[in-house]
Amino acid sequence: MTEAQILTRMDTLVAGERRANAPTLRPVDAATLIIIDRRTRHPKVLMGRRHDGHKFMPGKFVFPGGRIEAGDRSMTVAGALHPRAEQALMARVTRPSIQRSRALALAAIRETFEETGLLLGTKDYGSPESVPAGTPWEAFREHGVFPDLETLHFVGRAITPPKRVKRFDTRFFAVDRSAIAHEIEGAVGPESELVELAWVTVAEARKLDLPAITGVLLGELEARIAAGFAPQIPVPFFYQKRGHFVRELL
Repeated sequence: MTEAQILTRMDTLVAGERRANAPTLRPVDAATLIIIDRRTRHPKVLMGRRHDGHKFMPGKFVFPGGRIEAGDRSMTVAGALHPRAEQALMARVTRPSIQRSRALALAAIRETFEETGLLLGTKDYGSPESVPAGTPWEAFREHGVFPDLETLHFVGRAITPPKRVKRFDTRFFAVDRSAIAHEIEGAVGPESELVELAWVTVAEARKLDLPAITGVLLGELEARIAAGFAPQIPVPFFYQKRGHFVRELL
């Protein structure tokens, strides 16, 4: 799919999602994590279906993620983000900083744990000695898992268009399934934020009920994998300008 086709598809998909009387909200920093299983010929990604009772994207299949929380700014980590990822994360922001980039990456890891029970990182260094008290990061200490930023790839950014009930400036990270260091059962269920999880190929994922941007990012991810999944590959950034989507490379 060409860039023009991608942008036309974005414009078409989001047209029906606009809320005419909704105020224009300032986007909130958020992060999403795409876990990829590349052990088979056709790579699979982990997706979860949101509870039907949610006001925001009810019943949609999504990648786990959410907004930054205070503990994400101080959690101990193993490894650092790739310099190219840091550079792209600090592009086109008002107050760029390595600390903010780091917090976004950690938010993606923490939200994935909260929504799926999966702890991403490494057990090679034992338990983190100090974690933010009263936060989900305590589970990482309990199970001896250091979140590892070195394994993360920054693969996309998108800002929710105006006139939505919620707006996010979302950074999409990706990580290989081998980075799952521990799993806690019971995070997904009928009354949870995600009511089911599924490992699906990109082709299978496209048949699910997806948010507009998720479908577009799946195509970007597929192209990135085909190109070798190197951290130096430019990162697509989607936002709306004068009523139409723009695709910029970071």
